Amino acid sequence: QVQLVESGGGLVQAGGSLRLSCAASGTIFRVNIMGWYRQAPGKQRELVARITSGGSTNYADSAKGRFTISRDNAKNTVYLQMNSLKPEDTAVYYCNADVRVDPRMYNYWGQGTQVTVSS
Repeated sequence: QVQLVESGGGLVQAGGSLRLSCAASGTIFRVNIMGWYRQAPGKQRELVARITSGGSTNYADSAKGRFTISRDNAKNTVYLQMNSLKPEDTAVYYCNADVRVDPRMYNYWGQGTQVTVSS
């Protein structure tokens, strides 16, 4: 059993910053790609950023230059530093990870953390 537990969401004014964290726990052999997605009301879930175990990253255009994804492989934890937040960043943010459990790879989602940016 693998769990992804997110923290760090909240309410912030436009222009402010938040840092999200997501820790994977359980019977884990290796965590491969970790990422952050978000879903705003009435919209589809979309990729924000993701990072490989080797540190390669890619970002949605909306996140480039404002958000930074990083990870601590020893802690199986991924972070999302969000700066210059805008009201349109308001959404539930979900952590996602590809986790190798014994020989097989599985994809897991966190429960989500609310980010609200006020204007």
